[in-house]
Amino acid sequence: MKNAYKLISGVFLCLISTIAWGGMFPVMDGALKIMDPFYFTAIRYTSASIIFLILLVIFEGRNALNFKGKILPLWLFGSAGFAGFGFLVFLGQQIISGAKGAIIAAVLMATMPLMSAVVSWAATGKKPNKFTFTAIFIALIGVLLVITNGNPMLLYSMKKSLLADVFILLGAFSWVVYTWGITKFAGFSPLRYTALTCAMGVVTILFAVALATALGWLHAPAANEISGVGWELSYMILIAGVMAVFTWNAGNKILGPVNGVLFINALPVTTLIIASLSGRKVTLFEMLGALLVIAALVLNNIYQRKDLKITAVKDTAYKNVPDEA
Repeated sequence: MKNAYKLISGVFLCLISTIAWGGMFPVMDGALKIMDPFYFTAIRYTSASIIFLILLVIFEGRNALNFKGKILPLWLFGSAGFAGFGFLVFLGQQIISGAKGAIIAAVLMATMPLMSAVVSWAATGKKPNKFTFTAIFIALIGVLLVITNGNPMLLYSMKKSLLADVFILLGAFSWVVYTWGITKFAGFSPLRYTALTCAMGVVTILFAVALATALGWLHAPAANEISGVGWELSYMILIAGVMAVFTWNAGNKILGPVNGVLFINALPVTTLIIASLSGRKVTLFEMLGALLVIAALVLNNIYQRKDLKITAVKDTAYKNVPDEA
């Protein structure tokens, strides 16, 4: 009974995270019509980093603020995760604009588990198996269906949109690199890693925004613009930011990463449902494309489980072989 309750709580926590993240793209659609993604990201993560640091001190004490001589890697991963993700994903969504931008962003973000296989390959030299490559190919077909609405010939006339798609993919890839980075900080809790990398990422965000403003590329938002996105900022800071990160880390700790990653599937589904409820007609090809991405993730996850079990059995059999006299 206790294990069942623990399992249910893990599922519930992961679902909260992915539903919150699925909702952030429709929320950002309205915000990006008022404020650029760069200043929005700066305000969002500056606020979130302060909350994370306060929570870190409350739960782990002031000693947890010590960088342990790892300030450079924390800055690099924080810059990738918070500056790279915040700038690139929402810049791409702003270029596409509207519900279409929110749907494309959500579907592209759902490919992150497959991107992680590529990151792991680059980092460890361990090549993904053929099944994973097949899953990546299926997911790409799904993405293309969503982007082109089932008409590949549109790619020739979608240069601006394709650039936006590249921005979103690079932003998603930045988050994958950031997530992989936690493996390099064995002595850090998820909260500590999140708080310190977020704080260091904010340094990069504020520097980039200040430099762009000084060069005339950006303009500081007026007070009415900030108040105009007050609800969106609250959602992105508290719901899609602090709450979602906490519930995601807690849920994955209970279920494990192999199980937890499956809940990314809820992200595009949530976005599609919100878009539909908002009066935007979701096309058959958008639904089919999203389902292909989800199917690729699920099938690859099932195969990984099977592969892990086979490896575990082989290792056990090898250990049980008696040594030769």
